[in-house]
Amino acid sequence: MKNDIKLFGGTSNPALTLEVCQYLGVSPGKILAKTFSDGETRVELGENIRGRDVFVVQSTSTPVNDNLMQLLIIMDAMRRASAERITAVIPYYGYGRQDRKVKPRVPISAKLVADLIAPILLKYFQDNTQGDLVIVSPDAGGVERARAFAKRLSASLAIIDKRRVTPNVAEAMNIIGEVKGKTAIILDDMVDTAGTLTQAARALSERGAVAVQACCTHPVLSGPAIERIVDSPIDRLVITNTIPLNAAGAACSKIIDLSIAEILGETIKRVHDSNSVSTLFV
Repeated sequence: MKNDIKLFGGTSNPALTLEVCQYLGVSPGKILAKTFSDGETRVELGENIRGRDVFVVQSTSTPVNDNLMQLLIIMDAMRRASAERITAVIPYYGYGRQDRKVKPRVPISAKLVADLIAPILLKYFQDNTQGDLVIVSPDAGGVERARAFAKRLSASLAIIDKRRVTPNVAEAMNIIGEVKGKTAIILDDMVDTAGTLTQAARALSERGAVAVQACCTHPVLSGPAIERIVDSPIDRLVITNTIPLNAAGAACSKIIDLSIAEILGETIKRVHDSNSVSTLFV
């Protein structure tokens, strides 16, 4: 039953936690997280959770290690408080870009939740974009998701063949597919420094795309990202609030921020009721 759910949030994204609570019709759990002068994190639960089904919303965004450690400490406190079940809800997983092994002795981490959140981005473009569209995958790894988008939007598909030299530096080498005379929508799971994204946008524009838009699930937007986006051919970048925007991102007129609260809330509800969540995916 709904009353058995307790939803808590760490300090990484309190606004999103509150939105999810509003969707579920529950009050946010009382929790106090303190950081001592030496950097140690202490967590105090402000209510009884014995026998409850508990969910914790915490993105492991910057500072990644601090937010991850806080999540682990929160979950340990809940285990000690005898919660019946504890589920971590991690909209953005800070180690998620390590989702495939690129060289020996590099760890393989969990895949991002981009596939789950993709329907929010899809609906936005269904409601707000017209004309001859082409969905662009910025690399071979995103082709499956881009193909699903293209099918839902009755659009064609293009792929950017790039060669990554060092972390955060990539060179767009070739565009596979026809983009001339079309509105190109670049679909990615994450935008960090926006180097790859803006290079792709320029390549698409040079190949004759009449407009370039982009969307991503996780707006890391570090370093020169905002400046690059402003100076690029990108008309708009549609993102979700898995990570709170910084001041520069919030002030950028090209960025459109969509909330994932409803889909997270629906996922939590289905997990609590032991129902399938597979139908939520694109």
